[in-house]
Amino acid sequence: MTGSEESPSFRLAYVPGVTPAKWVKVWNDRLPDIPLTLVQVPAAEAPELLRAGEADAGLVRLPVDRTFFSAIPLYTETTVVIVPKDHLITAVDEVTLADLADEVLFHPLDDVLDWDSPPGQPAFERPATTPDAIELVAANVGLLVVPQSLARLYHRRDLTYRPVVDAPRSGVALSWPEEATTDLVEDFIGIVRGRTVNSTRGRTPAKTEAEQQRKRPEQAGARQKKQAPAKSAGGKPVGRTGRGRAGSGGGKAPAKRGKPRRRS
Repeated sequence: MTGSEESPSFRLAYVPGVTPAKWVKVWNDRLPDIPLTLVQVPAAEAPELLRAGEADAGLVRLPVDRTFFSAIPLYTETTVVIVPKDHLITAVDEVTLADLADEVLFHPLDDVLDWDSPPGQPAFERPATTPDAIELVAANVGLLVVPQSLARLYHRRDLTYRPVVDAPRSGVALSWPEEATTDLVEDFIGIVRGRTVNSTRGRTPAKTEAEQQRKRPEQAGARQKKQAPAKSAGGKPVGRTGRGRAGSGGGKAPAKRGKPRRRS
């Protein structure tokens, strides 16, 4: 390595609500010499970050531009409504959008849910961010519908949430520019898919492949030798029942037949 070459590293972007810790731990155990740097980015800005090459891959919210990005869907989140703890909704285990029709619902500018049309009554303004909207919910001004991970991320003691069974749901995926599918990206794909370090779908050193190719003919030759039939002194194969016929004294001699007697 020359002095001008940089040491390999991997930059992983992730959006609010996504927790990459379990995959980062596997990376550090498996590739301790290659540092992984986490880059937190708002969901709306993640695509441009990846396009600009400021991260090698990202844990992002779907949908993504499939003409430019590759994506592996990982999971889909439950959608919930955040309410004050003394709200009537807390009396039930789950709600529908129809139950929220008369409620003021905030629709922040960074909303990640793909609404055909936002439910509920429109708020007097659109908050800039989800945290801003949660502050307004705490002030008893309205309610907020978000993926469950965001409700947990911005948890407050005076607020709680309930699932909204028929609301749009947000999917999370591993995504990266298709033309920038590097070996390190492949390594991280293997980790999120749960492959072991010795998985045949992972990257295999060329030397190991060559060794496997050399071993195959040798193993085939050994099997052929083991399965080859034994031959007699005359060069003819001897079957399992052929010992008595080919050897001397190995079996009983066939009985001789005499001439048939005449009948009187």
